[in-house]
Amino acid sequence: MQLFKNSRTALATAMTSAALVGAGSVAAIAVAVDDDATSDAAPQVTVTSAAPAASSSSSTVAELYKRSADSVVEITVTSSGEASPLGGGGTQQAQGSGFAYDTDGHVITNQHVVDNAQSVSVAFPNGKTYSATVVGSDPSTDIAVLDVDAPASVLKPLELADSSNVEVGDGVIAIGSPFGLEQTVTTGIVSALHRQITAPNNFSIDDAIQTDAAINHGNSGGPLLDMDGEVIGVNSQIESESGGNDGVGFAVPSNTVAEIADALISDGSVEHAYLGVATADSGEGAALSEVRSGTPAARAGLQNGDVVTKLDGESVGSAGELRRLIDAKSPGDEVELTIERNGSTKTVTVTLGTRPSA
Repeated sequence: MQLFKNSRTALATAMTSAALVGAGSVAAIAVAVDDDATSDAAPQVTVTSAAPAASSSSSTVAELYKRSADSVVEITVTSSGEASPLGGGGTQQAQGSGFAYDTDGHVITNQHVVDNAQSVSVAFPNGKTYSATVVGSDPSTDIAVLDVDAPASVLKPLELADSSNVEVGDGVIAIGSPFGLEQTVTTGIVSALHRQITAPNNFSIDDAIQTDAAINHGNSGGPLLDMDGEVIGVNSQIESESGGNDGVGFAVPSNTVAEIADALISDGSVEHAYLGVATADSGEGAALSEVRSGTPAARAGLQNGDVVTKLDGESVGSAGELRRLIDAKSPGDEVELTIERNGSTKTVTVTLGTRPSA
């Protein structure tokens, strides 16, 4: 799986893409778990179509774009880079997308867009660029919130939809800045639901929305909209052998976005419950393929090969179900796990910890 912000490094290095992130097995269990522009000239708009968009409303793509485009921004992040062959430290710039969340200046984007940011600027469709600060970010869900120093008149928030109501085949549009081409809109459908993708900290993000709307480097953090113009997800990753759009993109679902964004705005950080195991599906529940030393699971006496069949009396039919049940808890909560071990049923009480940030 590939994170897709645009990045470029100053001091004699060429434009580079974001780092590849492996989509292999999940390593742990507790999961939900990229000069100011002053021109007033209208930005160039590119419209492409990956597939005919099925529509649940009477709005056309053009109408949705007119309603939504002013809410979508281009984000430029400056950070320190590796030492240059010419001597001294380099300066890296990364680009991504985002959208206005409220009229208080909050903008949503991806965590990997603003990771290690020293300075952040946000360009609006009116051609004006404003400075911003990172309110908080969550590598476990790849969501970040910015506070942009822009007048309320340019902040046009998008509404978040209930992502649990999204269906395969629903028409969608994505708006963002692929390869720095700001205000690009692409269309497609919801290709699949409940996908699992790898977060920047190598935990997993459950319930990701898969789409064939064209998504490329620089789309990171931009909105995936339904045909009513509401956000159903934040575009975050692509699956690609070529490094470009192969019609397989993934968005963090809006219900996760809302929960994390509100927590970041309120507290500046998010904590996730942590069990400390790697899991795999079994015919009976969630099999523990690894119990990591020093974790809550290890302290409670869980062992490799145990199969979790219940959590607090609720049936666990898969590794994904166990992840979701753990993520619904808070650090410090006590949970009762029913396990199968060597043909016997046992009950183990675990005090959950706080998920590591990396």
